[in-house]
Amino acid sequence: MPFIPPEKLARAREMDLLTYLRCCEPEELVSVGGGAYTTKSHDSLKISNGRWYRWSRGVGGTSALDYLTAVQKLSLPDAVQRVLSVAGTLPAETPRRKARPTKPFLLPPRHADNRRVFSYLRGRGIDPEIINHCIKCGQLYESAQHHNCVFVGFAGGKPAYAMLRGTLSEKRFAGEVIGSDKRYSFAMPVTPGESSTLCVFEGAIDALSYLTLLKQQGRDWRKANTLSLGGISTEKGRGLPLPLSQYLKTAPHISRVVLCLDNDAPGRMAAALLRELLRGYEVIDKPPARGKDYNELLLYRRDAQRGEAR
Repeated sequence: MPFIPPEKLARAREMDLLTYLRCCEPEELVSVGGGAYTTKSHDSLKISNGRWYRWSRGVGGTSALDYLTAVQKLSLPDAVQRVLSVAGTLPAETPRRKARPTKPFLLPPRHADNRRVFSYLRGRGIDPEIINHCIKCGQLYESAQHHNCVFVGFAGGKPAYAMLRGTLSEKRFAGEVIGSDKRYSFAMPVTPGESSTLCVFEGAIDALSYLTLLKQQGRDWRKANTLSLGGISTEKGRGLPLPLSQYLKTAPHISRVVLCLDNDAPGRMAAALLRELLRGYEVIDKPPARGKDYNELLLYRRDAQRGEAR
């Protein structure tokens, strides 16, 4: 195989598949919603969050180069040449502005009580004991100004991260508090328990829904280790999500990771990619048996039980 200078190979790997297809084969792209795409020629191929995965062949990657060699079967030198020729047609990047100083992390002021947050989460089916436990441990409270749910993550016993969730049903708001350290996302318990299993979710409400389901089954929900990723983007598009990477570093006794991600295209693709990244762990893919996420599953079972009781 012809020699490829390392600097050329590195430049070629910088282009993601979505950028490549938009430039060279825009007619191939098909939006499937939620920022995810597939292609007309390969409908099992999904592109999301800077990654791609071809379900029918069990292959995936992060770059256009990976796609051209694995799917289009180009030789590496030909693939590098094609990507670099495309890169040469793209407009030059404008100089980046100097990064503004990072603002300090400050939790939003607390409301006098947590009634609206409690009512909202009860409406989502979360068990009251679990809600009160989170409030007592300082992992959950109601913000003073907007009455948002504030889900708090800790580092060394101190708040380091906070996810906000709106409580108004007509407005679906979610976001992170400025200055949050993504490594320390919402987890229950705050300090990993003795269990060697970690259950991973996209959001905090999904994690609380799972714990509620455990309680309904008569199991001890306090012994379960759960982690919210606060979304499913990955570290620089190449490694484990920051919260999961940090959690596993601080909990070396974890040997089994259960992926409880959403039942949609981005969630399924993220689960497949995480299976590849979590080598050395027993990995179980456990999407909800019904609905898009574990909260939908919880609500479905709640409504089904109410229907049986009538």
